[in-house]
Amino acid sequence: MRRPYILSELTWKDLRDDEIKLAILPWGATEAHNYHLPYGTDNYEADYIAHESARLAYERGAKLVVLPTIPFGVNTGQTDIKLDINLYPSTQHIILDNIIEVLNRQGIYKLIVFNSHGGNDFKTMLRELGVKYPKMFLCQTHWFRALDKTNYFENEGDHADEMETSIMMTIQPKLVQPLSEAGLGEEIKGKIDEFYEGWAWAERPWSKITRDTGVGDPMKSTAIKGAAYLDDLTNKISQFFIKVAQCNIEELYD
Repeated sequence: MRRPYILSELTWKDLRDDEIKLAILPWGATEAHNYHLPYGTDNYEADYIAHESARLAYERGAKLVVLPTIPFGVNTGQTDIKLDINLYPSTQHIILDNIIEVLNRQGIYKLIVFNSHGGNDFKTMLRELGVKYPKMFLCQTHWFRALDKTNYFENEGDHADEMETSIMMTIQPKLVQPLSEAGLGEEIKGKIDEFYEGWAWAERPWSKITRDTGVGDPMKSTAIKGAAYLDDLTNKISQFFIKVAQCNIEELYD
């Protein structure tokens, strides 16, 4: 059955006369995720979370559509890891510009860039493109920051960790290898403490900070944890989708 809020499943007849208030662009990455998760993990997560959140929002009256997921992200710190596919931010900017041009021309003036990869950040691009397309309301989300992970998972991490593994056990269990095959996801810390305090930044050279491409111990992952997290997450995100779809941009700050 076609879902009326997923563009890739629709025909022109399905949506030719529809009024669409909001477009959602999931953006993932293709990269190694330890020894137990697939290269497409970020994309599977983007698809599931965006689609399920959109379903909840659509059923509550939001007029929105989810665009196909962009499967490649910024992987400049992983250039020596086999088949980690890198898009430079300048390339992402061009892709975004082209997509926004289409939406703007067709009167769909709201776009959420739905980010699913820690290496992606669209803020500066959206600032610039917002000046170029003044009618557009442009924003980004990072779904992995929407909830306090410590309420659901025991081990901290940010790549192929307990959270991501639990999610994949829920949404793509056949693609998750046994945890007995997973590395421990131990991060090798650098010698400058300030980079770990949240106010200074330098790119992490991935092959030097992890032995298995994971950052975070996945050993306590379960599908039950993943399902509980996803349920709360998609409900929260769906409320955001509804607010953006229904708001009057001109009166947003009145």
